[in-house]
Amino acid sequence: MATTATPPGELEPIETASIDELRALQLERLRWSLRHAYDNVPHYRRLFDTAAIHPDDLADLSDLAKFPFTSKLDLRDNYPFGMFAVPREQVVRVHASSGTTGRATVVGYTAEDIGTWATVMARSIRAAGGRPGHILHNAYGYGLFTGGMGAHYGAEKLGCTVVPVSGGMTERQVTLIRDFRPDIIMVTPSYMLAIIDEMERQGLDPVQCSLRYGIFGAEPWTNEMRAEMEARAGIDATDIYGLSEVIGPGVAQECVETKDGLHVWEDHFYPEIVDPVTGQVLPDGEVGELVFTSLTKQAMPVVRYRTRDLTRLLPGTARTMRRMEKITGRSDDMIILRGVNLFPTQVEELILGVPALSPHFQLVLSRPGRLDVMTVHVERRPDASPETAEAAGAQLTTLIKNTIGVTAATMVAEPGTVERSLGKMRRIIDERPR
Repeated sequence: MATTATPPGELEPIETASIDELRALQLERLRWSLRHAYDNVPHYRRLFDTAAIHPDDLADLSDLAKFPFTSKLDLRDNYPFGMFAVPREQVVRVHASSGTTGRATVVGYTAEDIGTWATVMARSIRAAGGRPGHILHNAYGYGLFTGGMGAHYGAEKLGCTVVPVSGGMTERQVTLIRDFRPDIIMVTPSYMLAIIDEMERQGLDPVQCSLRYGIFGAEPWTNEMRAEMEARAGIDATDIYGLSEVIGPGVAQECVETKDGLHVWEDHFYPEIVDPVTGQVLPDGEVGELVFTSLTKQAMPVVRYRTRDLTRLLPGTARTMRRMEKITGRSDDMIILRGVNLFPTQVEELILGVPALSPHFQLVLSRPGRLDVMTVHVERRPDASPETAEAAGAQLTTLIKNTIGVTAATMVAEPGTVERSLGKMRRIIDERPR
């Protein structure tokens, strides 16, 4: 399943191949991946046998819908190495989730898997504007989290000079950006805001710094947030998507020339959209839960992995491969407040429409009486007076009521008082009694 070598910085032929060529490659690789999982992972053999389905039953890509789903629980139940499809001795690296919400999920990679990951990451960085010779400031966390090392290997494969800063130490981040003059930054969008704030605190103009491209992922963010970062830092901001269970970052990436959704690298990852409740496959263009099947992974293939991320699939534009719309939220991050479903990104969009309010915010859920209450904790911008901020808070409360349909309280805090993220932002604080 090796990927044909392409000179660094150039588009791979598959990125602009015809739809027919792409679908033929997907079918070939999907047949291999299903057989590989069935033959080598006892969990998948049991799952397929129970469902009375066999890899040989796949005659067309649409037949994938007959195969059972994989969930995060399946990975936890087979902790640590039960989902591996090769002998453990052939696994050259493992990554794992934090395990904060339960037993960690562990993923493994063969040497060829690492090469595939580097390839799709290099492709992603190039799509975002990166080129060989660029300096890339990597502020994603290193370690068991896949972000840092995924970005690192991809940038090196593209031919970039990598500054492996990792997360945290915000003052040092700014110092290195000032001194090393990188062209690209890779980081979570919420932490990029903290870096921009620190630049301004030090008296530096972010627009005048060397950064030209920002590649932001690991948490949902809005087009309004894109406009905020592009205006304040003078960069082209694009979205990257991935998850460790599928490979890590680099599953899909926005192209800088269009910024109209993330092209899924469909030669390695086959996407579906399903109804989150029924599991029924939905046609392209309809919103539902994103599901992925790996096409080339050796150490740990995944079959119809339910991501819990909500989006829709759209035709390709800058590349042949289909786009996924920016993630609007996760089905398990959805807040149900008095019968209304809402996501933090909806509140973020409204906050960024109120000039006196900063994009630093958290949603606090409480139950002081019989009903749930949501309070938006948000900062005023440094140039907004307390009086202006009070009026802005009232405006936000009205916008939430009129746009989302729920009554929420708004507390406007002083600049620098809302919790800052060194990685993924904790948007929801649930103080309701269990």
